[in-house]
Amino acid sequence: MEGENQTRVTEFLLLGLSGKAEHEEILFGLFLGTYLITLIGNFLIILAICCDPHLHTPMYFFLANLSSVDICFSSVTVPKTLVNHIAGSKFISYVECMTQMYFFITFINMDGFLLSVMAYDRYVAICRPLHYSLIMRPRLCVLLVAISWVITNLHALLHTLLLVRLTFCSDNTVHHFFCDPYPVMKLSCSDTFLNDLVVFTVGGVIFLTPFTCIVVSYAYIFSNVLRLPSARGIRKALSTCGSHLTVVSLFYGAILGVYMHPSSSYSAQDMVATVIFTVMTPLLNPFIYSLRNRDMKAALRKIIFRS
Repeated sequence: MEGENQTRVTEFLLLGLSGKAEHEEILFGLFLGTYLITLIGNFLIILAICCDPHLHTPMYFFLANLSSVDICFSSVTVPKTLVNHIAGSKFISYVECMTQMYFFITFINMDGFLLSVMAYDRYVAICRPLHYSLIMRPRLCVLLVAISWVITNLHALLHTLLLVRLTFCSDNTVHHFFCDPYPVMKLSCSDTFLNDLVVFTVGGVIFLTPFTCIVVSYAYIFSNVLRLPSARGIRKALSTCGSHLTVVSLFYGAILGVYMHPSSSYSAQDMVATVIFTVMTPLLNPFIYSLRNRDMKAALRKIIFRS
């Protein structure tokens, strides 16, 4: 009866990154600029890979998928923030919030799975080059991506259903610029033990599995590279991994900074780290891969000159 008499939350208030009006204007401009560059950069990556036959290889197939996920990932959080600023409202409905969390969990996990698949691709290319075409067949590449999509969607569905069962009473203020699952869950007036348990068990497995695959792949890569006879061979082998390692470090470094330490509420450092992997990582990925990759630069140059 007490729960029924309480007013249930039908919308959430997103406080954003700053409560000052002058800061909000600057942040709006930065978010709009980074979002547009993210869309253009990643669309160019996808277009270059689709149009250039020389880029129809497993590595670029995974890169095209990563660019697609980055577009979706940034589109989950940034447009709503921009719309709220233009409309002069910081509210998001309950349904929109749950939908946003579902896709946020899906795409953030999909990024991790794709990075692990790309690490495995680099392992095969460097450690087993003579069997590369035999191992990395098109059917296997499609299967790896499809399995990743199934796992990440099921994981997101599980967490979303557990969040939907929670009751939100009077407090609806989210100290963030989007519906991050952790801050939203802390607003619930019902027991969140099951949610916490699933986060630390299932969520931990989903997070650690691709991270472990990346670490193991690069352990084999580095052990193999160090046995190469020439310094030129070492540099050539490591150059193929430099872009991927940079993206992995940026992505997982920011996630570990936010979610891998106990905290009752989000601090300013947590929000900065969240902005890095939700806004900056999708923005930087196309530049990291294109500026360090001669084939990608050639393909992009053809598209630009042709247009």
